[in-house]
Amino acid sequence: VQLVESGGGSVQPGESLRLSCTTSGFTFSRWRMNWFRQAPGKEREMVALITPSNVTNYLDSVKGRFTISRDNAKNTAYLQMNSLKPEDTAVYFCAVLLGGNTYWGQGTRVTVSS
Repeated sequence: VQLVESGGGSVQPGESLRLSCTTSGFTFSRWRMNWFRQAPGKEREMVALITPSNVTNYLDSVKGRFTISRDNAKNTAYLQMNSLKPEDTAVYFCAVLLGGNTYWGQGTRVTVSS
């Protein structure tokens, strides 16, 4: 199982980024995909999830600004992040829970600063 995040970077408040999580080694379409983030000195928190049937859920602080989606043909999950705020600064990880094990990507850093 491999998960590879990309798309992070440094942006100013109000700008947008789209993160990608490209996966391999499992049947992507059958599993819930999750995005987490970890800010410096803070606990890792779940940002968004999407089920195989495209039901989504979001952390309250990102509702209305972030959108999670998936492309089963590309085995890839996305996190569209709009109206970014300094408090969104973190390393963002995608994850999948398979057979009782959680698999993580290496993370992609997002920095929001003026």
